[in-house]
Amino acid sequence: MPILNKDMTLCISLSARPSNNGTRFHNFLYEALGLNWIYKAFAPTDLEQAIAGVRGLGIRGCAVSMPYKERVIALVDAMDPSAAAIESVNTVVNDGGVLTAYNTDYTAIAQLIAGSRLDPSWSMLLRGSGGMAKATAAAFRDAGFRDVTVVARNEEAGRALAVLYGFHWQGELGDSSADVLVNATPLGMAGGSEADSLAFPPQTVASARAVFDVVAVPAETPLVRAGRAAGKTVISGAEVMTIQALEQFVLYTGMRPSEEQVRAAEEFMRAQ
Repeated sequence: MPILNKDMTLCISLSARPSNNGTRFHNFLYEALGLNWIYKAFAPTDLEQAIAGVRGLGIRGCAVSMPYKERVIALVDAMDPSAAAIESVNTVVNDGGVLTAYNTDYTAIAQLIAGSRLDPSWSMLLRGSGGMAKATAAAFRDAGFRDVTVVARNEEAGRALAVLYGFHWQGELGDSSADVLVNATPLGMAGGSEADSLAFPPQTVASARAVFDVVAVPAETPLVRAGRAAGKTVISGAEVMTIQALEQFVLYTGMRPSEEQVRAAEEFMRAQ
């Protein structure tokens, strides 16, 4: 990485629970491509002030994680269709003080659904109703899934998400089961009070065909471990992280690294 200097381009991330994943991924690629750029993660105490800083300091790009993916909408100038369609943001690009919001989570999830060959006729349970759940619901709907139940304690948000995509809603998981289980909540996320929580009971995992945990840290969440142990098709949040971070990198820099460079960045990101 270049020595810090006044001409460096800065990109950042905003999250309630920052990790080193994006920092390592982006900085590795900056160095590999010879860019005078640097990436830093932050846990903002005031989201409005943080976004004002992006604009006022000329910060080129800003990744947005839970719980800010919907709250940031009111603070940007324009919404790319990728974010406007699902009313959720994970990327902000600053072009001369004009902030445009994008959502690369949707792109990542859509690619992983296709690559895992999940059958659209399968039933699905989706836990969560926040910004990541919106991106997930949209990607599965667009992949042809129709027998989907949103499980969310927040009735207003849960019902709204279900109605938006023609799905069902229920407040509690209960004894429900499905072919595909998707966790889009903080359950199993490192650093939180629920880091050891399994998003779905063992018997529900056992009866499923596939499990998908959008939580990226740790790479092996309780749900991912349970799915692998049960021999299910597993999609991890770490996979989502790599693809969405790559698309962010392209939006920020206008450059697309080679597949070899991306694989090397991914290995560096996970070797921590």
